[in-house]
Amino acid sequence: MRIGVLGGGQLGRMLALAGYQLGLEFVFYDRNPEACVAGLGTLVIGEFDDKTRLAAFAQQVDVVTIEFESIPLVAMEYVAQFAPVYPGPLAVSAAQDRLDEKQLFKSLGIPTPEFYAADDAESLADIAKHHNDTMVVKSRRFGYDGKGQLLLESSDDVAKVWAALGGVPLIVEQRMQFSREVSIIAVRNSSGETGFYPLTKNLHKQGILRRSQVSLHDPLQSKAEEYARCVMKKLNYIGVLGFEFFDCDGRLVANEIAPRVHNSGHWTIEGAVTSQFENHLRAILDWPLGDTSVRASCVMHNIIGEQPDIKMLLQVPDSHVHYYGKAPLPGRKLGHITLWGSTVQNAMAVEDILNGHLESELLTTVVQRRRSAI
Repeated sequence: MRIGVLGGGQLGRMLALAGYQLGLEFVFYDRNPEACVAGLGTLVIGEFDDKTRLAAFAQQVDVVTIEFESIPLVAMEYVAQFAPVYPGPLAVSAAQDRLDEKQLFKSLGIPTPEFYAADDAESLADIAKHHNDTMVVKSRRFGYDGKGQLLLESSDDVAKVWAALGGVPLIVEQRMQFSREVSIIAVRNSSGETGFYPLTKNLHKQGILRRSQVSLHDPLQSKAEEYARCVMKKLNYIGVLGFEFFDCDGRLVANEIAPRVHNSGHWTIEGAVTSQFENHLRAILDWPLGDTSVRASCVMHNIIGEQPDIKMLLQVPDSHVHYYGKAPLPGRKLGHITLWGSTVQNAMAVEDILNGHLESELLTTVVQRRRSAI
C-alpha cells in the first residue's frame, strides 16, 4: 500500500516513520527539493498548480493525505481524480478561511469569540469605532504560528494594522480572557469509528506552541469530544483533526481546527498506546483505530530556532528527542522532546536546556539526583 502525502515537512516525516512499521510506503509532493521527508520515500518536486507533476505523483499511490492545511483546493480536487484524498477538500476548505471556520462553529452551536469580517480599511475602522476593547485582527487565510495577526487597541491604529497585514480580507475577533489554552486530538475513519486523545494544556509564546502538557481526567474532556465529534460529522471528516480552545472559567470557546496531525499531539508517539500519526494512517485506510489511552503523564517541548546539544537532552531521564533534519532559523520548529512519566525536576531541566540556561556540569548534578532517588 502506497500513501501519497501533499507536503514534505516534519508532519509528513513522522507519518512515514509511523507507517513503515505497518508495511506502508510513501510518496511525497513538495516544492522544496530539500524537504525534510527526503530519504523516507519517493519525493516528487513540483508546484501545486503543475497538473503534470501532480498527476505523476497521484498515479503512484493508493490514497492521498495532506500534512499542512494550506494546500490549494484545486490541487486536492485534481489529485482526487486519481486517488481518494483524506481529509477531503470540503473539510480542508473549512479550515483555510478563518471566517468560514468561525461561521461553521457558530452554525453547530459551538461557542466562539465574537467575530466580524473586515474586507477593507473602512470596515475595519467601523468595527474599531464600535468596540472599546482590544480586538484581535487576523488575515482570513494563510496564517499560522502567530503569523498574520495583530492586536487592534484603538481606532487610531486601523491604518497601521490594515497595512501591516497586507491589505487582505480580515477577521476581527473579541480578545478572550482565558485561564489556559487547550486542544484535543480527534480521529475518525470512513466507517465512522472515532477516537479521542486527552486534552493538552498548551503554552504559546509569540504565537508559536512551546509546550503541551497532557491533562489527565480533565473536567472539560467530554465537552471537547462533543464539539470535535460534531465538526467531524458535519464535514464527513476522515483522519486526525486538531481542535484548539480557550478555557474561559470552565467554558470551552473554540479557537480553530487543523485538518491534519497536530503539533500538540506529538507526545502521543511515546505517550499513547497508538500515536496520532499511526491513527491518521489507520483512519485514511479505513482500518480499525488504535487505542488512544495514555501510557503515563507526558509533556512535550518544541525545539524552536536553535538546536541544542542532543547529548545534553539525552542525559535527562525519560527524555525522547525528535529532530526533523531542518536548518536552524528564527521561529522554525526544528524538533521536539517528550518527557514520558517524568518528574517536575526533569521538565525544568529540559526547559533550561532549551533556553540555554543549563550547563553540562549542572545537568550532571540534576541527573545524579534523579538516579539516587530511584
